This record gives sequence, C-alpha cells and structure tokens, in this order.
Amino acid sequence: MAWLSWARIWALSLKEFSVLFQDKRTRFVVIGPPLIQLFVFGYAATFDLKQAPVAIFNQDQGMVSQEIIGHLAGSDTFEIVAHLHSNREVPDIIDRKQAMIVVSFPSDFSSRLMSTGKTQMQVIVDGRNSNTALLAQNDVAQVVEAFNQDWAERHDLPNPPIALVPRNWFNENLESNWFFVPGIVGLIVLVVSLLVTALSVAREREEGTFDQLLVTPALPVEILIGKSLPGLLIGLFESNVIVLLAIFWFDVPFRGDYLLLQFALFFFILSAIGIGLMISSFSTTQQQALLGAFMFMVPAVILSGFATPIENMPDVIQWLTYLDPMRYFLVVVRGVFLQDMSFDSLWPQIWPMMIIALVTLSMAGWLFRHRTD
Repeated sequence: MAWLSWARIWALSLKEFSVLFQDKRTRFVVIGPPLIQLFVFGYAATFDLKQAPVAIFNQDQGMVSQEIIGHLAGSDTFEIVAHLHSNREVPDIIDRKQAMIVVSFPSDFSSRLMSTGKTQMQVIVDGRNSNTALLAQNDVAQVVEAFNQDWAERHDLPNPPIALVPRNWFNENLESNWFFVPGIVGLIVLVVSLLVTALSVAREREEGTFDQLLVTPALPVEILIGKSLPGLLIGLFESNVIVLLAIFWFDVPFRGDYLLLQFALFFFILSAIGIGLMISSFSTTQQQALLGAFMFMVPAVILSGFATPIENMPDVIQWLTYLDPMRYFLVVVRGVFLQDMSFDSLWPQIWPMMIIALVTLSMAGWLFRHRTD
C-alpha cells in the first residue's frame, strides 16, 4: 500500500464532491429522495390495521349483541361507519369500500345464547386485499374471544358460547396471489413505461441531438407522439403477457370485461409516459433521468395500495395518493379480475388517469420547446 498516494486520492475525492454538489439538480437528487422515501415508507408502508371501517347488521334485539357492538366500538382497531337494515345493503357497502367488515347478528342471537348457551355470529370481510382481510378477521376474533372468556366465567360455561362464522368475499380462501398478481400488472407497466420514456429525451440531450430535432419541421405534438408511441406499445404488449400469465399460470380468476381493462390500461400507460417525459425533459443526462424515475417510482408504488391499504395511511399521505396514477389503476385491475366491476363503477378511477395523462403530456410538450438549459 506504500505506492498509493492518499494525497492524490483525497484530491480526486474532493474534486468529485465538488462536481457532484456543484449542480443544484444533482444536490437535490442526492439529498431529497432519501428524505422523501424515509417519510413515505415510515408513514405509508404499514401492515397495521387502524380504524378499519365496520358496518353492523344487527337483526337481534337483545343486550348481548349490543354488548359485543360496544366492544367493537371501543377498540382502536375498528370504526363503526354504518348500521344496516337489510341484506341488500351488504354487497353495496363492501363493493364501494365504505366498509371492510360487516358484522351480522341473526334475529335469535341473544335468545339462543340465553336458552342453549351457544350461538353464532357472521363476519363478512372484503377479501380483495387478502392480507388486510386476514388481519381484520383475526382482530374481530380477538374481540369475540375476549367476550367469550368473560361470558363463560360469569355463567360457568365449559365451552366458548359464541362461534364466529367468517365469510370472505371475492377471495374465499384469501389467496395472496389473487391480490398481488393483478397488482403486478400495474407495477411492471409503470416501471417499463416510465423508464423507456424518461431516458428518451435525456439520451438525446446527452448526445446533443435534441436541439437538432427541435429545428426540424416536426411539430412539438409530433415529437411528443413519436416519443410516446414506443413506451405505449411496449407497455400494452407486456401488460397483456402478464394478464395471460396471471390467468393461465397463477390461476387468478378473471371475472370481468377484458376490453374495459384495456381501455383503462391505455390511459394508465399514457399517464406513466407523461410523467416519464416530464422527468426526461428536466434531465440533462441519462443518469439524472434514471434517478428521477427512481425517485418517482418508489413512492408511487408505496402510495398506490399495492401492498398496504391506503386507508391505513395518515390523512396527509392519503391526499398525496390522488396524484399517483397507479392508485387508480390497481382498483381497476383488481376490480376487473376479482369482481367483474362495470364501466360505471370504474369510471371514477379512469377519469383521473385521463386528467393526469393530459396534464403531464401537455407539460412535457411545453418543456420540449421552452427548456433550453
């Protein structure tokens, strides 16, 4: 090691630090993303179940059901959002995700417990997110178990008096693949479309050919379409390959309209392309474009509800998710796969992707002409 000159090494290191922090964009990329991702992961990436929305369908007029409802209401895990009056209200409140759990008491719940010492209650859980559904089931079971122990001690019963009858909608066996594999469609399409377009303009700037492109007879909209088309076609091709693998290899049920999925997919890819072109237009090198794409992708995946429920996130973080196109597409792809959701039901998820695509593509086109530095 004697032949090494630590003075030269130190001088070269200082030069690299100087170059690295001389550019304000590079300074932001080095400092900003780690801090942003720390807060996003810290607050958004949680599997804890907090204030899960619960609907009560109580056909029983006795005091026992009221006591259990009181235990649920007093728990930090649950929030009672509705009291239902008929079976017809149950599908609607779960379909619209207004309630994650419906706790149902039969009309003879209390009277049967008093006369025979045993009774049953049903818990209907939204099984679209298998992890959350399992957590919700377990948390309700803990409340019922605590009640059972107390009731058995007070009435000297040898066995638990209340049997819980769980029912999981849309994913009866809580297969995790049914939740994650459709979400991978959105994840891979976002990554591929974003990277293909984020590198396109930055590569031309780095090679010095973008300014030449701007002085050609090609209109800005023509340049925009030309830069967008490869990412769009690649995204559509790869997404359909993944859909076919999900159905025929992973045995995920496809219950909905294939054309509706393609319609939503088109606008999701356009929104990802718009974001990628905006990142590319701000970048002067491909390295900056890659870092910018990475800076967007990681929070976008976390905030989308891909793995953790958006409802568990703090309110400020939930507001940020409305800027994430993947948030909307995951509702569409899982709804088409597992629920056979209609166009009317999914339209509230499709039009925000249209707006994001329109805004980002328009800004990218404007930046092509007006950003020269």
